[in-house]
Amino acid sequence: EYQVILGSLEFCLSVEPRHYLVSKTVEEVQKIIQQLTTEISYKATRFQAISNSGIHNENIKVLAPSQFLITVPLRGLTGYRESQVRHWRYYTVHGAKLLSSVRDPEELHQWLEVEQFSKSLQQWHETDVNIEGDLVPAKVLIVFRELVEKSIVSCNLSNKVTVLESFSSVVRVAVETSEFQVEVELAPTVEIPTCWPEKARWPRCLKRWPSQEKVQCIKSLGFDLLARSNYHWQLCFSRAEHILMEGLDEDGGCRMKCFRVMRQMKEDVWCVGNKPVITAYHLQTVLFWTCEKYPRTKDWRCFHEAFLRLVQKLHKCVSQHFLKHYFVKNTNLLKYANTSDLDVVASKLAVFLENPVFCLD
Repeated sequence: EYQVILGSLEFCLSVEPRHYLVSKTVEEVQKIIQQLTTEISYKATRFQAISNSGIHNENIKVLAPSQFLITVPLRGLTGYRESQVRHWRYYTVHGAKLLSSVRDPEELHQWLEVEQFSKSLQQWHETDVNIEGDLVPAKVLIVFRELVEKSIVSCNLSNKVTVLESFSSVVRVAVETSEFQVEVELAPTVEIPTCWPEKARWPRCLKRWPSQEKVQCIKSLGFDLLARSNYHWQLCFSRAEHILMEGLDEDGGCRMKCFRVMRQMKEDVWCVGNKPVITAYHLQTVLFWTCEKYPRTKDWRCFHEAFLRLVQKLHKCVSQHFLKHYFVKNTNLLKYANTSDLDVVASKLAVFLENPVFCLD
C-alpha cells in the first residue's frame, strides 16, 4: 500500500486491490469475449477467436478499469509487404464514386490493399469488405458488427453483452461483470508478425534504452493493423510494448513501481471516471519516453525522484496537449482529446507538483 500526502490531503494508494480487481474483471470479460468470438469465427472464418491467456493477454488492452480495447485477429491474410505505389482513391465507404480523392492517411494510419499479401482468402476479395482492391475498415466493421449482434443472441449472452450505439463505424459493447459494467471496443486486426513498418523509424538514433538486443527482438515481432476508422488502418505495436514493459526493471530499478503509483493516482485523483481523457496507454507512453531520456540504473534507484520526473513529464504533455507516439514520430496521441478535460488534469498535476510529500509504506 502506498500512502501519498498532497498538502493537507492524504490518499492511500492500494495498488494490490486494484490489481486483483482488474485481473478479475479481465478474466470475466475475456471469458465472455472468447465465447463470442469463437461463435463469430464459426459463423465467418475470416474472424478468429481471441486467445485465453489470462491477465497478460496481448489481445486485451486495459485503458482504464472499465474501458478495454480488444483486438480480434483476422484470418487468411499472410505474406505482407509494404505498398510502394501511391495512388488516389475516388470512392465513398459504400462504393459510390467521388469527384475529389479521399484524404491521405495520418502518420499512424495507412491504406491496405489485398495485393499486399502474398496469400489471401477469396473472402477478402469480396465486395462486402473490398473496394477497388482496398480492404476498407468501415466495411470490415459493418460485417463484424452484424456478426457480433447475431452471436450475442446465439450464445445467449443478451443479459451480459450489449452493442453500443456509435457515431463512427467502431464496434463497442458493454459487458456486465460481477463488479461493474465495462465498455469494450472490439477491433478487427490484421496481425503482421513478419516485418517492421517503414513509418516507425525507431529507434531514432543510438539510444542507451532499450538495449540493441531488445530493439532487435522488438522489431522481429512486427506490428498490427486495426480497423478503427473508415478508410485507413491504424498501426499498433502491442507486442513491442509488451516486451518493453516486461523487462523494465532487469537492473533492479523502480520504473514499474513508479508506473503503478502514477496509474493509481491518475485513476483515484487526477483523472477519475469511466472514460478518462488520459488512459493507461498514455501513461505507458510517458514512461517509455522517460526511460529513454534517463537510461541509467542510478536514475531509477530513488523512487521519490524517479516518480516526480515521470509526473513532471506527464504534466508537460497534458498542459501542452501534446504527447508523441513512442514508435511513430509526428503523431500526437492527444490530438483529438477534449482540451478542457486535459486542462483540468493539468491543474491537478500542478497542485501535486507544488507540494509532493510522500509517505510510503
